[in-house]
Amino acid sequence: MAWADKQLNLTKGVTDISQEVYGLHMFALYICTAIGVVVFGAMFWSIMFHRKSKGVKPATFHESTKVEILWTVIPIVILIGMAVPATKTLVSMENNDNSDITIQVTGSQWKWHYKYFDQDIEFYSVLSTPRGQYENQNGVGETKGENYLLEVDRHLVIPVNKKIRFLITSDDVIHSWWVPDFAVKQDANPGFINEAWAIVPEPGIYRGQCAELCGKDHGFMPIVVEVKSEEDYARWIDEQNELIANAAAAEAASLNASLSKEELMQLGETTYTAYCAACHQPTGLGLPPAFPALKGSPVATTGSVADHIDIVFNGKAGTGMQGYGKQLSMKEIAAVVTYERNAWGNDTGDTVQAADVKSATSGSASSAATTVEKVVEKVSKAVSAAPAEDLSKEYTLDELMAKGEKVYNTACVACHQSTGAGLPPAFPSLIGSPITTGDVNAHIDMVVNGSKKNPSMAAFGAQLSKTDIAAVITFERNAWGNNTGDVVQPADIAASAK
Repeated sequence: MAWADKQLNLTKGVTDISQEVYGLHMFALYICTAIGVVVFGAMFWSIMFHRKSKGVKPATFHESTKVEILWTVIPIVILIGMAVPATKTLVSMENNDNSDITIQVTGSQWKWHYKYFDQDIEFYSVLSTPRGQYENQNGVGETKGENYLLEVDRHLVIPVNKKIRFLITSDDVIHSWWVPDFAVKQDANPGFINEAWAIVPEPGIYRGQCAELCGKDHGFMPIVVEVKSEEDYARWIDEQNELIANAAAAEAASLNASLSKEELMQLGETTYTAYCAACHQPTGLGLPPAFPALKGSPVATTGSVADHIDIVFNGKAGTGMQGYGKQLSMKEIAAVVTYERNAWGNDTGDTVQAADVKSATSGSASSAATTVEKVVEKVSKAVSAAPAEDLSKEYTLDELMAKGEKVYNTACVACHQSTGAGLPPAFPSLIGSPITTGDVNAHIDMVVNGSKKNPSMAAFGAQLSKTDIAAVITFERNAWGNNTGDVVQPADIAASAK
């Protein structure tokens, strides 16, 4: 294991429970050591001083009631002395009452899926160590990184000094979620839920691994938990909500986009290498019979595109082929299907767009809209709880432009692009557009209330403060060569709402 080169003793850990477990371990070790010293000491002393060469004659007794009682009672007392504190600790380890945050941990071949209850945040955490570091080609591999096989693309983030309840399960085979610093090691069984908890008193990054042999890539399922201060954790939650909204908007935009075959093949190869190559191999030859070849296969050549999309999106029951509908965007699924149907000599000529994935699956743009609505609701609650704005304050053009650029890059860039060029026709260009160069009040209304003609344009009146809206409108009217010179203040936004 990766911990073998660190220490010989049990990991002491950082949580109170891990300290108790370590204390029990040392307590039992000291008792066993003392028993060993007494038993072997008596044995060696007897051998040395009662040997035949010294003329010692052996005793002739056969039974002793006192000895029988002693060697029965003493071990019982020792075991009770060890069992009482161990039982208290075990009871504490199983007590999930009064938890502050609940996170579902799902093992999958070969990654971890985390879902935050009451937050609508979920994501997959995948090994990020480059393949070149652990797949030696011709005996030559890349130099191993600092956290070799122990780094992931997305950390599980929790706040400090809060009781975190983990619900641990699996969607395929038996895994085991193990973080030594927390004294947490629970099997992830399909169809069952095991529980664990942790209160971490110190911010930092803590690493673990899957501790159950779960298949060919068992060694590539690391766990990374990042513990943040309460303030940093709150900011992280806000960042995740923004990412969800941006991803939902980008997903909706992709349904109206049409990529060239070259663009699809390039994105498809990247996606295939990251998610599919471990089983089906970079050459597409697979690892039969568990992972069949895609090169020349009926699925990727003669089969229908809709069936191909379905198996990538939903997986195939009873096999190692899992569904990627929750892991990949429709754009990525379209790209990887296009790649598989045209790589390794398959050459079907088929190109698949995100809209094709939507029509071939049960997914729809409404799911993206629902996600956005949830984020809007959350942000609305946060805004309503925030201190009242000073609507009388006047900002300079430079102040509004600086703030507006930040707001734009958070709330608008996914659809209208950092250059303002948009993604026509769903998300029109803002460069020289009638909205950004025409009537200011119409521009304000569009941002605050959205567009009835174009449902893709969401209303931001409940998401952003009046200062943020004033800043982003000022930015849009003066960026990318628009240069209208208009300066919009928070009071203007408030006036438009009356």
